[in-house]
Amino acid sequence: MINPSANGWINKFFSENKSNYKDYNDDMLTFYHDVRTSGFIYGHVIRINLIKQLDTKLLSSDEITKIALLNSLFSVFKLVTKTEDEIVFIEKAIEFYKFLHQKGNLLFSKSNPNLEECIATRIQTNENIFAKNFSHIITNALLFMDVLAFKKYLETFDNPINYLKKVEESTIVLVSNALSVKENPSQYDDLLVKLFENSLRYTKFYRKQLEHSDFEQFEKFDSIIEKLYLLDLATMAMWSDDEITTIEKDYLYTLCAELHIEENEYVISLQNIDSYIKQYKNEIPYFNYSNPVKHFYEQSNKTVTKLITRNGKRLTKELKESKELVRLLAKSTSTDLSKEEKKKVKKQLLDICKSIPSLTIFLLPGGGLLLPILIKYIPQLLPSAFNENLEE
Repeated sequence: MINPSANGWINKFFSENKSNYKDYNDDMLTFYHDVRTSGFIYGHVIRINLIKQLDTKLLSSDEITKIALLNSLFSVFKLVTKTEDEIVFIEKAIEFYKFLHQKGNLLFSKSNPNLEECIATRIQTNENIFAKNFSHIITNALLFMDVLAFKKYLETFDNPINYLKKVEESTIVLVSNALSVKENPSQYDDLLVKLFENSLRYTKFYRKQLEHSDFEQFEKFDSIIEKLYLLDLATMAMWSDDEITTIEKDYLYTLCAELHIEENEYVISLQNIDSYIKQYKNEIPYFNYSNPVKHFYEQSNKTVTKLITRNGKRLTKELKESKELVRLLAKSTSTDLSKEEKKKVKKQLLDICKSIPSLTIFLLPGGGLLLPILIKYIPQLLPSAFNENLEE
């Protein structure tokens, strides 16, 4: 299984999927439709666009998003360059992201990041594990902008920062106008704004009233996937459990006319966002904000459970070799540990986490808050040690 939290995952992805890539027959529109149905456009990926599906049950949301971004970038590379050379792709992708690593646009911790580091940085909207789990916004919902910018870069080799700024500005105008037209505002609207606010990198979200001149800035986008992406963001803003109103339909019709998009694409866009949200609403993070403390615990529990399940054998081996740690954890089930003993438990657990790449999440700022969840699962990994303690 590919582990996007460990070094070398991109090479493993390419080595395991050489005959698994989808062939879009040089058709950018087919590619876009496929990306849309995967949820990548909407900020929550439900599948990876490959012939044979990857098993993502044990992957976290950001890990799935990493794979989806890599696969989408590679698909665009193949469509533009007419080649499947993975080495050249990686070189071009790093070159592309290095343009974003300029003075005033420092996105990476190193001056020469590899592609794994670039992708990891691009998908994040929060700086540490506590903020990431405490928030209902987890990954960048506007990542398809990277795909659009990479396509433009491969075609022109111009600096992509200016292009990304233009796309962001157009997105703000579009979503703001769509929300101002919407006749039945809901809590979803506020969540959508927060989603965009957390995902924008070069501009700030603001609200403004609809003006016809706003449509003029969309004329600079001539690619079908650029146009459909803008349309999808508008329909995303228009979405409601209720039927779309005549005024809202008129706005989307006008947008399609200005973007020179055929009416059937408008119908497909509406149908896709409606079916996607209704089917996956309970899984989409920005719909499940409720109590933030409860959300933090639930998100953390899911993350830690997946990590433990995925690394169970290695973690069990490391624990068996830490007899003092197991003894202290067993003791904690029947009596309170002293302050010194608690320090020993924390230190030895963190030492184990250092030796397992996927568990370095516990070493990040705020990661210590997740240790109690890890401790809770240890009796399931070493049941005999705890059963013996109870028998005594």
